[in-house]
Amino acid sequence: MFPLLLQVGVTLLVVLLMMWGLARVIRRPFGLRGNDALAVLGTQQVGRGAAVAVVRVADRALVIGITDTEVSLLVEHDLEAFLTEPEEEHIPVDLDGGELPGRHPAATGGRLEGSLLSPRTWMSAVDVLRERTARPERTARR
Repeated sequence: MFPLLLQVGVTLLVVLLMMWGLARVIRRPFGLRGNDALAVLGTQQVGRGAAVAVVRVADRALVIGITDTEVSLLVEHDLEAFLTEPEEEHIPVDLDGGELPGRHPAATGGRLEGSLLSPRTWMSAVDVLRERTARPERTARR
């Protein structure tokens, strides 16, 4: 009985190893690497079944529209326009003797105003819950 169980276990292990190896070969064949000339730079969903993607092909960027039934070229553009990162907006701060910027001058309330730590936020949340859970007064029947 034991030799039969051992033989079945070894056979099952060999079959599972063969399946694992075959799955690896199918995913990425030996000797073939990813193509650096073709890459998806970004995608954006524009609807339930539609998206727009920017694809790099060699030194060009193709903007394509993708739907459930077709892929169409929208525009072809220079690659540099999509590879440069937008400049970040920097707020100048004088740290040599000036103070760090605080809250906006037009802001009302304290520094916690509008945050989760503000008592006013919690009071308004409780008020909303009271209004939702309060039972309406019954009107008298005629």
